[in-house]
Order: sequence, then structure tokens, then C-alpha cells
Amino acid sequence: MTASITDAEAIVMEVLWTSAPRTTEEILAAVTTTQAWQLGTVKSLLNRLLKKNAVKAEQEGRRYLYTPLISRDDYLSSESAGLLDRLFGGRVAPLVAHFSAHRPLSKRDIAELRKLLDRLE
Repeated sequence: MTASITDAEAIVMEVLWTSAPRTTEEILAAVTTTQAWQLGTVKSLLNRLLKKNAVKAEQEGRRYLYTPLISRDDYLSSESAGLLDRLFGGRVAPLVAHFSAHRPLSKRDIAELRKLLDRLE
């Protein structure tokens, strides 16, 4: 089980999963296209992630370089399992049924699901 990561922390993690290590300033530059965050916000999020052992910081001169300690795959697995457990009793079929009822599946989605089912059988 990975540490519980908030939505805002996940944005920082996505930057680090894309390319690490990174400085606080580099992380801020990467998120400014989608977030109106200040440097202090990024520092606060990084401190929270450090406390959760989700990232590590290595000092390089007067700055710190941040690297993720949790893989994106482990994070996705944990979040997916939590979603399934909380909302669908741990079952995948009701999840797919729910999404297909509210957001029609594309032909590509259906083909990928068929391939997955074939592989699982």
C-alpha cells in the first residue's frame, strides 16, 4: 500500500515521474501551464510528500533535487484498488458498467476490453 497522496500532491508526483530528479523551481515551471501555484505551494506539497516518504530530497549546493520513491505503477494500483473497494465492492464489472452507462465506450475501448477478456480466459 502506498502513502495516501492528495490530488495536488499527485500533480507534483506526475512531474517527477516524467523526469527526475528536479528542483522546486523546475517543478513549479512544469505545473504552471495547468496550476496557478506559487513557489511556496510547491514547497509545501514537497514537504508533505517527504513526510509521507513518497519522495526523497538530495541537497546539491544550495538547492534540493527531488526524486519519487513511489513508482507511478504502484500509485495507480493503490488508487485503483481503493476506488474499486470504495465504490464497487472490489468488483471490476460494475465499474465498467457504470462508466459505459455514463460515458459511451468507443470502438477502441470495446476492442481493448475484448482483447483483455480473451487474454484473461
